[in-house]
Formats: sequence, C-alpha cells, structure tokens
Amino acid sequence: MKRVVIAAPASGHGKTTVATGLLAALRVRGHRPAGFKVGPDYIDPSYHALACGRPGRNLDPVMVGEGLVGPLFAHGMAGADVAVIEGVMGLYDGRGATEEGSTAHVAHLLDAPVVMVVDASSQSRSIAALLHGFRSFPGAPRIAGVILNRVGSDRHEALLREACEEVGMPVLGAIQRLAAVAAPSRHLGLVPAAERSAEALAGVEAQAALLDPLAEAVMAVAATAPPLSVEPWSAPVAPPTGRVIAVAGGPAFTFGYAETTELLTAAGATVVTFNPLRDEKLPDGTSGLVVGGGFPEVYAGELSANEPLRRAVAALAASGAPVAAECAGLLWLARSLDGAPMCGVIDAEARMTPRLTLGYRDAVAATDSWLGPAGTRLTGHEFHRTTVEPGAGASPAWYRREGPEGFVQGGVHASYLHLHWAGMPDIAGRLAGSVLT
Repeated sequence: MKRVVIAAPASGHGKTTVATGLLAALRVRGHRPAGFKVGPDYIDPSYHALACGRPGRNLDPVMVGEGLVGPLFAHGMAGADVAVIEGVMGLYDGRGATEEGSTAHVAHLLDAPVVMVVDASSQSRSIAALLHGFRSFPGAPRIAGVILNRVGSDRHEALLREACEEVGMPVLGAIQRLAAVAAPSRHLGLVPAAERSAEALAGVEAQAALLDPLAEAVMAVAATAPPLSVEPWSAPVAPPTGRVIAVAGGPAFTFGYAETTELLTAAGATVVTFNPLRDEKLPDGTSGLVVGGGFPEVYAGELSANEPLRRAVAALAASGAPVAAECAGLLWLARSLDGAPMCGVIDAEARMTPRLTLGYRDAVAATDSWLGPAGTRLTGHEFHRTTVEPGAGASPAWYRREGPEGFVQGGVHASYLHLHWAGMPDIAGRLAGSVLT
C-alpha cells in the first residue's frame, strides 16, 4: 500500500491545501487515491472526499486505540492505489505532553514516510535549522522531503532550496503565494465542503492544478513505504433487523465518521440520511436516530422554522426509541439555541460563547443506556464554542474529570462528547436492535 504522511511544524502551514490538492491531482492523473486525516477532525476529510471521490477517513489512536489504526487504514484503502495522510497540528503534537495521537505516532504505526509542508513566507536559511531539528528529534519518523509553501519569489525559492541542500533535505516542490485556493474559515476552522458545494469544488480543482507539478514526486515517496501486513477492519455483521435508523445530514450536521453508517448497516439496520434544514419529517419507518456534530448555531433560524420536523423528533424521543445525539445533536434536542426554539427533547438552553472547548475527554458512563451500562469507560473528543445550561440532567450521560455531563432520558443519549464507534462496535449493534438492551 503506497502511502505518505503530509506533516508540518505547526498548524497553519498549509497541510490541508497540499493534501487535498495532491489527492485531486493524483485522481486527475489516473491514480485511485484515498485520503486520511490524523486525529478527530471532521472538516478536513470533507475536502479529501471531494478531491478523491471516496470517503475521507480518520486515523485516531486516542479514540480507537493504536491497534486499530492499521486495520482501519487498510479498510479505507480498499480499491485505492495510494494514500495521502494529512497530519494534525505539528508533527510531534499529541495528547498533552506525549506523542500519543500525534502525526508522528500514526506515521510510526503505519511505517509511512513523511513529507513536511513548511510556510516559508518569513524565512530563508533558517528553514534548514528547522528541518534539521524535526528530522533529528528523538524518535523521529522518516522525513523524506519538504514542500515549500507560500514562497515569495524565484529568488526566495532559490535561497530556500540552497538551505535545504545544506542539511540534505530533498525539496519536492515549491508553491508560491496564491490566495485563490484558500478555503474560508469560521469559529471552528474551515467551512465544511458540504456547505460550499460549487465553490468548494472549484477550490479543489484549483488546488489540483497547483499541486499537479509535485504529484509524481510525492507518489515516488509514497512508493518507498515498505509492505504493511495488516488485516483490514470490518464491521461485525448481524442479520437484518428491519429497523430504519435515520442519520441527520445536510449543511447543519456535517460531522461524522464514515465507519458509523458502515457499522449500523452491518448491524442489520437500514440507514437513511435526511436533511433537517429541508425535510419536514423523519424517513418513513424511523425507529432510531443519530444526530452527530456540525454547525446548528449557523442554521438556528432555519432549524427552528422547520417545526414539523421538530415535532416529529420530539415524538420519536417520547416513544422511547434510541436517539444518539453528539454536540450539535445535543443543541438541536435542547429547548432553544440562541433563543430560537429547537426540538425541546432536552430540558436545557443552548447558546454560543466566545470560548473554544477542545480536547480529548476520558469519560465513564454515569447511567445505564442502550449505549452501554453505567461504568463503561471510553475516550471521546469535545469541540465547540457553545454551552448548554444545565450541563447535565438528573441522569447524566457521563462522569468526567470536569464533572457530570450530558443527558440520558428514555432512549435518548445526548452529550457534547464525540465518539468513534469503530473503537466500540457494539454501540451500533445496540442501536440497530441486534443486541438486546
């Protein structure tokens, strides 16, 4: 499996532009690329999917355990001939002060060569010291080359190349400053590709043209990856349950892992995606609901205006059907969001705040639910600029170091915590009804 990791000294150096552009350029050249993202990020994989025409996937040893990273990678590579793996933050930035979950950690787990992307806009010879430090850092993965980003001129590029030659770092290519390929951002990072449609596609095409001259050089690096002996991950298969599980989608709910719907389908459910901004009722026969993350705060007015769907969701929850709501889903189930009426399933008010809440969370299930018995331990991820008051119900979803959080009532399990179900495949089986609760 040809594979390469795209890393950087820190966030903001252009990893997403390079990874997305490479995926698109390789596809145009007739390759079958697969895109992966290190860590829990949902937004960057949406651009990978647009670029390569197949789901963008996450590789997160913190959420699923390092033993599943290789199998999930092999699963995502089915039918592909090269993988472009976009890193997270800086090469060695992991959970806390450790390497766990870092780009370097995943590069080691996959025995993959690394290509550094460096924003060279404010340096010349200093780039040599920077790259030398990253390559000689204890436990460094194999750094096979560098892509110079935001280069100011031909003279600037020449100086950078000379500096890289001093430390024996191959330069795979240089990208001059080009604002036309920049994707817009807002309070949680890039705007997801699904919200930009034609504009996002045009941006990916521009990135493909920009990265095309570098594509074969990066492909040659990917070809140096040694054989990877690993059994692909597969979802546990159960007989059909006859249950329809509705999954919220559309621009307001774009955060989700590809493995979630794969697990539900394998567990015997019929998975139907609906758009809460447009659809006025749940899919016919819905007997369970999954509402992942996203940006309901951006679409609060439209979500509120869809009163027939809000009533349908409240009725489904009142029936005792299993409902999984993560972050954005929690906000949608609340009484209101920034004053706009929501579904009213959870007796809480949600609102935007200036404070970013971000990071992995170790949690213990506080209440028995279809998700699992009280005492179940897992690690999830939190990523939002909102707050819910109260933060926990009479039967909380989780106990965490910060205190109780979330809500369990009837079949509803609602929380800020994002989970990667591949690390806990029985969750899908419970929701699909193939495991008795």
